[in-house]
Amino acid sequence: MIVTERLILAPSAISDFDDCNAMRTDPKVMHYIGGSSPPEDTWIKLLRNVGHWTSFGYGLFTLREKDGGRFVGEAGLAHFHRGMGDRFDPFPEGAWALASAAHGKGYGTEALTAVHEWFFERRGKGRTVCLIDPQNAPSVRLGERLGYRPFDEADYRGKTLTLFERMP
Repeated sequence: MIVTERLILAPSAISDFDDCNAMRTDPKVMHYIGGSSPPEDTWIKLLRNVGHWTSFGYGLFTLREKDGGRFVGEAGLAHFHRGMGDRFDPFPEGAWALASAAHGKGYGTEALTAVHEWFFERRGKGRTVCLIDPQNAPSVRLGERLGYRPFDEADYRGKTLTLFERMP
């Protein structure tokens, strides 16, 4: 668990399903990250996230407001084996999605800064990567604030996405 000024970050848990499902069916959230998901897909992703923690000792966190516990979203570092090649797949991938009610409040920067610090304290500093739809300007800005820089483009599920890297 990580506690920041305004957030509590806890490893993904099965009990997060309803909140994650609500977020993954929100068109404002999912527009740039694959479109709305049926509950079955949310369930599979949640099981993957829980399993990632069990297998690797890190993964995606569920983000909640410290005051009141309102769901904010998910963020973390994980391995998704996207088939992007040796310049991407072997490295921990930064990932995030915020509930639409949490957009524009700085929660993404707060959470992901803490996640990266937590990860590097435990695993040592190293290269991390992420992929972002270039049309998703808020997410691109967040990645850049975190120190990610574009290094390539790739087709992923029918879209051209920008590949980013963060060097230690």
